[in-house]
Amino acid sequence: MYPAASVILFTTASGAGLGLIAWLALLALLGLAPTTTAFGLVAFGLALGLLSLGLLSSVFHLGRPERALLALTQWRSSWLAREGVAALATYMTTGPFALGWIVLNRTDGAFAAAAAASLAMSVATIVCTAMIYASLKPIRQWSNRWTAPVYLALAAASGGLLTVDLTSLMGGFRPAIGLAAVALVVASAAAKLAYWRHIDNQSPRSTLATATGLASLGTVRLLEQPHTEANYVMREMGFHIARKHSAKLRRLTVAALFAMPALSISSATLLADHFPIASASAALLATLSAAVGLGVERWLFFAEATHVSMLYYGGAP
Repeated sequence: MYPAASVILFTTASGAGLGLIAWLALLALLGLAPTTTAFGLVAFGLALGLLSLGLLSSVFHLGRPERALLALTQWRSSWLAREGVAALATYMTTGPFALGWIVLNRTDGAFAAAAAASLAMSVATIVCTAMIYASLKPIRQWSNRWTAPVYLALAAASGGLLTVDLTSLMGGFRPAIGLAAVALVVASAAAKLAYWRHIDNQSPRSTLATATGLASLGTVRLLEQPHTEANYVMREMGFHIARKHSAKLRRLTVAALFAMPALSISSATLLADHFPIASASAALLATLSAAVGLGVERWLFFAEATHVSMLYYGGAP
């Protein structure tokens, strides 16, 4: 599949924003939140800014952006519409939560209820985003049991890294948050490696023989190409990345998205007590590295996907 920049930005930015909202809600519910006005302004501004950036980029990826609101009415049958509805609900629940934090410096009572609702809707939105792809059966690399867990794990990990940055810069490094972020990075690495192993070992669901029903007659092959030049379907559905380039980008993803953040946050934890500036710098390095790795990971997610329609054009299933 062609890896459009707008979709990559949509899935990475909104995932990080939703992950940060979930982290803020969890900290509030556990009584660990640094409930100062300055922290709340920066944290919620960043979280909602990333979420809004991602959703706006997804709207412009639509063929008819002016019909985006109309698409929300299809929530009974469309994961895209469900994701839009869940995102709007996230804004509505995060608003009161942020108001209590920023204006009143409170996260208890009704504001705790808003935090819990915000946490639930953030997770629901991420699941809906993942299911947009996991529900597409013609694309075997997406339609599998690992797509949703990978989206959830990466959103939680990226939100955790942002939380570590914010607490380090505005309230002092908190080892418990750092360790939790490292654990999520490791969990997301395990999920992504399992996803890659699954799609590499998975047999094609469809072939020319099964598509035509001619398997009993022998080997089925195209007599000649159906088109003499590329068309829209071939450009969008037939994007292909060489195996050697895919392997290199996978190694880059592992290094930038998983290894470097885990090592940097671990270093930040060790440096926190005596070298706070170095600790905050290490935490920031982890987030910057993860941002690069997440962009590469998501580019690969689209580039490695093969649509069954390419069988018609002689491509791989």
